[in-house]
Amino acid sequence: MLRSARVRILAAILLVAALGMAAAGIATYVIQRQAVLSQVDARLTLTTDALRTVATPTDGSTPPADVDAFFEQAMSRVLPDPEQSILGIVDGSPRYVPGSGNAHRLDEDTAFVRHVVAQASGTRPVLGTVDGRWGTMRYIAIPVRIGSDPQRGLYVSAYDLDGVLAPAAQTLGSYALLALGALVLVGVVGWFVAGRALRPVRLVREAAAHASEEDLSARIPVRGDDELSALASTFNAMLGRLERSFATQRRLLDDVSHELRTPITIVRGHLELLDPGDAQEVAATRELAIEELDRMRALVDDAATLAKADSPGFVRPEPTDVGALTTAVAAKAEALDPSRVWTVSRSAAVVAPLDPARITQAWLQLAENAAKYATSGTPIGLGSAVRGDGALELWVADAGPGAPRDELERVFERFARAGDGRGAEGSGLGLSIVAAIATAHGGTARAEPCGGGLRVVIVLPAPAGAERTPWPAS
Repeated sequence: MLRSARVRILAAILLVAALGMAAAGIATYVIQRQAVLSQVDARLTLTTDALRTVATPTDGSTPPADVDAFFEQAMSRVLPDPEQSILGIVDGSPRYVPGSGNAHRLDEDTAFVRHVVAQASGTRPVLGTVDGRWGTMRYIAIPVRIGSDPQRGLYVSAYDLDGVLAPAAQTLGSYALLALGALVLVGVVGWFVAGRALRPVRLVREAAAHASEEDLSARIPVRGDDELSALASTFNAMLGRLERSFATQRRLLDDVSHELRTPITIVRGHLELLDPGDAQEVAATRELAIEELDRMRALVDDAATLAKADSPGFVRPEPTDVGALTTAVAAKAEALDPSRVWTVSRSAAVVAPLDPARITQAWLQLAENAAKYATSGTPIGLGSAVRGDGALELWVADAGPGAPRDELERVFERFARAGDGRGAEGSGLGLSIVAAIATAHGGTARAEPCGGGLRVVIVLPAPAGAERTPWPAS
């Protein structure tokens, strides 16, 4: 469970959210803290101006005559802010504090007093920070000299930084609680959203776990149009292809098994009845067995070709000169039956993307069928043309005996044979291989009556830039 994608995604989301919230909170606190500290320094600096008005009144009152008089007036006229403490030091001893409003009694912190006196030994105001009895104090120490009075005064104003920064710390604490609540909300929502988003993946896993060679019918419900829905659609399509492939191979295996029973039965029957002492019978049985074994080998070879028809590398298209290919196939077809008259009725002058070896195999299969089953002495025609809609057609046509029209759609089925003896011999897979090669090229194969004979056509997609041939082609 902890290693599931859902948990990992949610953990990553929460981690990023937590880091983002923490960075935002800390940055806000630092900025706010710096603003508060700057404000404290500004207030401490303004203390110097307030003391000047005490030393040299602008309202016409009498200025203080000595340091003690200055501190008495200062303590009564300058009131401390909240979290501010004021102390008057004369000759190194704390002596004056305001009557009210002081946050802390600085005179009671002897370590603080010694530190301030040591730091403010000159004639200029000194800003500083020190950890004292009441926490961290930010202070200003202003030297005081009045006329000819030999006493050395030191006016100290200090802010308790812990108290001043308490609101910012409280804000940060409140923010932390809100951020924690937001993370909990993000976690709850993210858990359901991640589960919903990963549902197609879970269904893919479940479908893959339940899929078997016997049952590939399971499909994943597809909802939405995002990447995961596209994954589910792709997986469904893959299951569909696998289901069709397994069904095709299973049907092929069943058909081949059925077809192989006949020659095996024939050979076995003759061997069981064979008289070993009859040389003539032994020779006849031997010839029959070899003939049946050759037929089984052809059947196995054709079945292997069909089994590979659905694989990606079954055809390897390359730019091919169809006219030259037509001439080459016609020459090879003539060698199948030199007694026949072979003609090329039309040749397409076009370069098309196709696998010349596979197309030659399919074309010669059509030629072999025509030579085997056409009426003796009749001519056989081959041709190629780009028809009016741009498709490329390759055909073989004979003059008879043809096949019943209602059986023409079945001639490309495995082990299907048309009537009138056409296709009575052979493995029964030849035209199926032709159809498989056409399909692998993105085309089709069909059979149609042609006079008294039969015309079998391989139709391939239109090659780019092909010139159209006047149609119908002869």
